[in-house]
Amino acid sequence: MHNMAIALSEKGNNVTGSDDAIYEPSRSRLMKYGILPEVMGWHPEKITADIDAVILGMHARSDNPELLKAKELGLKIYSYPEYIYEQSKDKIRVVIGGSHGKTTITSMILHVLKVCGHDFDYLVGAQLEGFETMAKISEAPVIIIEGDEYLASPVDRRPKFHLYRANIGVISGIAWDHINVFPTFENYTDQFRIFLDTIIPGGTVIYNADDETVKELVENSQADLRREPYRAAGSFTEDGQTWLKTESGDFPLQVFGKHNLQNMEAARHVCQDLGIEEGDFYKAIGSFKGAAKRLELLGKCNSTAVFKDFAHSPSKLKATIDAVKDQFPERELIAVIELHTFSSLNRDFLNEYSGSLDRADVAVVFISLRTFEQKKMNPYEENIVKQAFGNNELIFFNKPEILVEFLSSINYKSKNLLLMSSGDFGGLDLKEIAEQALNNS
Repeated sequence: MHNMAIALSEKGNNVTGSDDAIYEPSRSRLMKYGILPEVMGWHPEKITADIDAVILGMHARSDNPELLKAKELGLKIYSYPEYIYEQSKDKIRVVIGGSHGKTTITSMILHVLKVCGHDFDYLVGAQLEGFETMAKISEAPVIIIEGDEYLASPVDRRPKFHLYRANIGVISGIAWDHINVFPTFENYTDQFRIFLDTIIPGGTVIYNADDETVKELVENSQADLRREPYRAAGSFTEDGQTWLKTESGDFPLQVFGKHNLQNMEAARHVCQDLGIEEGDFYKAIGSFKGAAKRLELLGKCNSTAVFKDFAHSPSKLKATIDAVKDQFPERELIAVIELHTFSSLNRDFLNEYSGSLDRADVAVVFISLRTFEQKKMNPYEENIVKQAFGNNELIFFNKPEILVEFLSSINYKSKNLLLMSSGDFGGLDLKEIAEQALNNS
């Protein structure tokens, strides 16, 4: 939301906003562009009849006093995906959907288009090197949108990616998520079926043919679409370096893992459909370092590397662990996952994690007691977690200071450390943990 506020302000609009609390980096960025609210909280008296549009964030409550005042005045109220569509109706809209990989695919496309000198707008869910903000809205002819399947707003219960009406759609994979909104796998999968129907007739769907659920869904769809399947790109790894194998030669990459090689192929298909030559794509993608928090390297030495990753769902967790183990087969892996989301903490969903940590040499699950309290959920014991993951060797912590003590006690020589979470590990300083690990290697 703060990125879109900045983008609209930069376009020349008069933008104001409100929230009950604003944290970094949002606070500093809004201050830099002169649109940080002077005071926090809700002030319905500021909602007046001369406002052209109200854009509602997902986390605003339906009884928000400013929202109620906007409704009373009959103002036009948009969810942010609805507003993005209004701003891009005359553009080519590329929408990247999927349970995993969509941020990375979107980031790869943005990186290549920028390197190749193309003009484009975008909306992406992570900070990307070379981009000031995570959203841009201008007069560009194309917009690249990360298409989240979560709900658009409290007053619009449709998944976000249904609202964009893509010209080119991507489905990277389907693995049950957001159990608090989609109570069954079938209900969750239906959202992607509907997504296909929202693509403009005669448009294109680019889909991961390595994912059987995606393949079956797309190939059985009656939607009038051009279908472009993709699979993981050919590659080899040498001395910890991944190389892409192509007809034009071998290209070194700064990212690794089968999931990223799949993501890269999705990005290549999109870029080619937008007019980027294959050879130019391969040259440009070699300088892509990844999106923030996606297998982000916190530090390394000769025998050890420390990564953090946004992985939190079972499929993301497994893909990330596989990537690190395959890239460094000679090193042991200490893998730490913080369960943080409503879905991951749900007792009915927890069994979906079965086997997901099996390739880790040391498997650690962390759930902060504070997280249970914040989400008003009852905490559960170590044996419940071990049983769900199907791993009796798993180590469980629920206090951050004890987790730090454990990680600090390890000799990391010939070992890698992988820290995975969509949360903040109970407020721990991950860079400090990484430095300690490297000092202990």
